[in-house]
Amino acid sequence: MRTPYVKANTAMLERAKAYAQRGYVFVGMDVRGRGDSEGEFTPYFNDGIDGYDAIEWLAAQPWSTGAVGTIGNSYPGRIQWLTALQSPPHLKAMVVGVTPSDPFVETPTGLASPMHLCWLHYVSGKVNQVMEAVDWGSVYWHLPLFTMDERAGRPNRHWREDIEHPLLDEYWERIRYQNKFDSINVPVLHISGWYDDEEIGTPLNFHGMTTGGATPEIRAGQRLLMGPWGHAVNTTSKLGEVDFGLGSLIDMRSEEIRWFDRWLKNKPQDLQEAPVRIFIMGENTWRDEQEWPLARTQWTHYYLHSGGNANSLFGDGTLSTHMPEGEEPVDKYRYDPARPVPFISEPTSSQIGGPDDYAAVERRDDVLVYVTEPLAEEVEVTGPVRLELYAESSAVDTDFTAKLVDVWPTGFRQRLCDGLIRARFRDGMEKPSLIESGKIYHYTIECWDTAQLFKKGHRIGLEVSSSAFPKYDRNLNTGAPLGKTSEYITAHQRIYHDAVHPSALVLPVVPKRNM
Repeated sequence: MRTPYVKANTAMLERAKAYAQRGYVFVGMDVRGRGDSEGEFTPYFNDGIDGYDAIEWLAAQPWSTGAVGTIGNSYPGRIQWLTALQSPPHLKAMVVGVTPSDPFVETPTGLASPMHLCWLHYVSGKVNQVMEAVDWGSVYWHLPLFTMDERAGRPNRHWREDIEHPLLDEYWERIRYQNKFDSINVPVLHISGWYDDEEIGTPLNFHGMTTGGATPEIRAGQRLLMGPWGHAVNTTSKLGEVDFGLGSLIDMRSEEIRWFDRWLKNKPQDLQEAPVRIFIMGENTWRDEQEWPLARTQWTHYYLHSGGNANSLFGDGTLSTHMPEGEEPVDKYRYDPARPVPFISEPTSSQIGGPDDYAAVERRDDVLVYVTEPLAEEVEVTGPVRLELYAESSAVDTDFTAKLVDVWPTGFRQRLCDGLIRARFRDGMEKPSLIESGKIYHYTIECWDTAQLFKKGHRIGLEVSSSAFPKYDRNLNTGAPLGKTSEYITAHQRIYHDAVHPSALVLPVVPKRNM
């Protein structure tokens, strides 16, 4: 396990003891420039080659069988992928948790989340810094973003270097892996939670490896495990106000060791074990599946409707499976960067968001709210969620956001998943172009994944707006270079949902299995 979080801690020691008791040599290493390791820490850029050297050195030791496995969550997860791309001959298996994606997959704005500076601050010395020493709630408001590190009281060159590269260009290619699964020849146990703030990467990686891994054997040698957890997987059954039950916690160490026993020690395993194990929230049960996304998914369009007044939860926005016929009034709202729609979260980057109640946020007039009628029957939504949106703006660049919520009969509005698109990147992160003021564009907003049973009497809800701060940086609506300016203007947004422009929430509805 190679880590930037300093290997000398009790959690690393406990993990090492557990593996040693099962007949493994466990090695914890500080990445270059952190803890006891020499050199300069540059997040991700040296970790592929350093990981290769570490694995091959370990394999050559007299106590080694030559079969090396890697493990780790978050940063230690992503650098396993970067190491695997180097094809170390003795890397035989990986256990990868809550893995960050390629640049801009999680934050498709051309910039990192403002909350990423909190993490960069945390790892800005040889040892971990105290995140809570900074008033991050006020820091995130600083403009321009380029100098936000100064506002935090600690200049950070990594923050500024990243802002200098707002396109998916050659600068980022060295730390991309999700476009190279055909070069990876390693069996992987993929682990994350539906409320992991980097959740999107894990199902993408499993799907990428099962459909595009280097060999048929490797494509078959993948397993996905998704629980109702945040970024700290399998640590609590309750997130915020939602308790998923004691059954939501599992013996994770046994899962890891069984994986390594299979691939490092060639121990026979239960060949009937399903490649996918997921926790269905709402029902609060575990279920085995054969693939991701699920083959029996019914991709269902829930069309947006209103009488032109979908503003706030008091408006007339509805969702239904009936496609609009003819014309429908346009929904309008103002997006003011000085007053962005809040994304509910603690101020540090340890966990960004959760199953929070958005009832108060939905009282705002700059949030459009669309809901179904109370459900007559249960509806399971499991898989990737997206919004197909037809929108117009008075600005030459702006953002549109979407959030899927479960509206309880009590009025609790549980966030499930959400996403954003920046207008200039509507055709991809490699080729930005500004929009024309007053022109209608079609946008696809990827809202990540969920696995939720909407119970009878609940409603399926959708929020549409133009900000989710501070999870995403605020679009200043001017079209100016990203992260470098402080000037902003208000954008007047128009959302269309008529026969010609059928805006729709596309949900992966999963029918019950025939028993």
